[in-house]
Amino acid sequence: MTPSLRARTYLVTGGGSGIGKGVAAALVRAGAFVAIAGRNADRLSAATGQLSSAAPGRVRAVPADVTVEEDVAEVVGIAAQWNGRLHGVVHCAGGTETLGPITQIDSDGWRRTVDLNVNGTMYLLKHAGREMVRAGGGSFVGISSIAASNTHRWFGAYGPSKAALDNLLQLAADELGPSWVRVNGIRPGLTRTELVAPVLELAPLSEDYRINTPLPRVGEVEDIAHLALFLLSDESSWITGQLINVDGGQMLRRGPDYSSMVGPMFGEEALRGVVNT
Repeated sequence: MTPSLRARTYLVTGGGSGIGKGVAAALVRAGAFVAIAGRNADRLSAATGQLSSAAPGRVRAVPADVTVEEDVAEVVGIAAQWNGRLHGVVHCAGGTETLGPITQIDSDGWRRTVDLNVNGTMYLLKHAGREMVRAGGGSFVGISSIAASNTHRWFGAYGPSKAALDNLLQLAADELGPSWVRVNGIRPGLTRTELVAPVLELAPLSEDYRINTPLPRVGEVEDIAHLALFLLSDESSWITGQLINVDGGQMLRRGPDYSSMVGPMFGEEALRGVVNT
């Protein structure tokens, strides 16, 4: 059963594609007004057109870079002013610019990844938190990753920055609870989006995911969206500070083995930290 979020207003970052777009579509089906934010204006425009076909006037695009605090403050303000208040946020914007052995990580890419996943989350919690406190409450859902809890070798800054995101979500839940603002996180496993298409096409890697997932299928964006809507709804009104895996049970086993992808890029010796200079 889809929770009713009719006439409520939500902000979804990273809403132009992937999990963010899937969450936005689910919110529209639940009757909500949805502001989608992201860095790619063309992608946002295309997503808005698709989502609005089923809900004219209930979806709007606001280009914004979550690593720029001024952008975050502006997009939160636009969403809050749209219908008088902001009921909640689903923060999907994130990613990584680092792939490879830790001894060969590009330090600038590391900093940009931490900026995106950690600082962007802090800016959004800071400004959306203010709006939801003023409104008497709300719900913030951050999209993390199984990489926050299970080591993903050669993923560089991604796992550590998602672990920091998780801690930040719990800190905000602890601080904002007295103002009836709930903060929770979702840790997706391998989920079918445009970004993971190369993983699904590489047979050894795809098979490694399968054998390490008790429920042996790939996740779909709807799997994440269903939980996000529950956490936004009144049905979860006594749930905060939780980090919930939606990964088919993979957290019970181990992270993926990316050697079949990373090995040919860097060499087998590099995978154990050898740097030839």
